[in-house]
Amino acid sequence: QVQLVESGGGLVQAGGSLRLSCTASGRTFPGYAMGWFRQAPGKEREFVATIHWSSGTTFHADSVKGRFTISRDNANNTVYLQMNSLKSEDTAVYYCAATRRSGAIMAPFGYDYWGQGTQVTVSS
Repeated sequence: QVQLVESGGGLVQAGGSLRLSCTASGRTFPGYAMGWFRQAPGKEREFVATIHWSSGTTFHADSVKGRFTISRDNANNTVYLQMNSLKSEDTAVYYCAATRRSGAIMAPFGYDYWGQGTQVTVSS
């Protein structure tokens, strides 16, 4: 079992920056990968970024590439999402996720553990 707690969401102006944090705990941690997903009202939950825990290899969705950066802090079992040049289209609930399975780290069904989500609102 893995427990995830997100923080850092809020209201920002378009063009601004925000950093989300997610701290993981549990005897099964660390796992294979951790990631960030987001879900806007009426939309499907979509992939944002993921990081392979042991190697640090990252992947970012095309929609956020060049603006968002996922990173990790091994000592504190924490993953971050640095969000720059925010757009109104980035408005969503952002979820941290973790998995001990390989092969589907860019899809929601590939993850077993989820945080409660944190709201990010970008004003235009």
